[in-house]
Amino acid sequence: MLRILLAEDNPGDVRLFTEALNSRNIKFDLSLAEDGQKALAMIQRVAAEDPANSPDIIVLDVNLPKHNGDEVLRQLRAEPRLRGIPVVMLTSSESPADQARAVELGADLYIRKPSDLQELMDIAKIIEDVVRRAKA
Repeated sequence: MLRILLAEDNPGDVRLFTEALNSRNIKFDLSLAEDGQKALAMIQRVAAEDPANSPDIIVLDVNLPKHNGDEVLRQLRAEPRLRGIPVVMLTSSESPADQARAVELGADLYIRKPSDLQELMDIAKIIEDVVRRAKA
């Protein structure tokens, strides 16, 4: 079972994300954080109390309330016990500067939010691939 932490404040995007995973028959346990502060608290709590159950992958919306995705990513990469968790940045921005910043901060992948279900299904496959590479 794939353990995913999704930090996303848009319920519609959360629903589409879970539908895409389901459509690919991916078995997953999804933890949801509606803002960056909750995402950091969840990750740090699991890493401290039960590291074996840390997320296999973290999917961050760049434009989260309280702490944006860049701030969350920066803190994740600064914490040694969290550094190895793959992070995918998910955003509506197509800015090359935003993408470069995410990569510089340590994102494993930067993906533009899809405009249709097929693109979202493609993202679900990409997420599977990122986790598979990280575990190899």
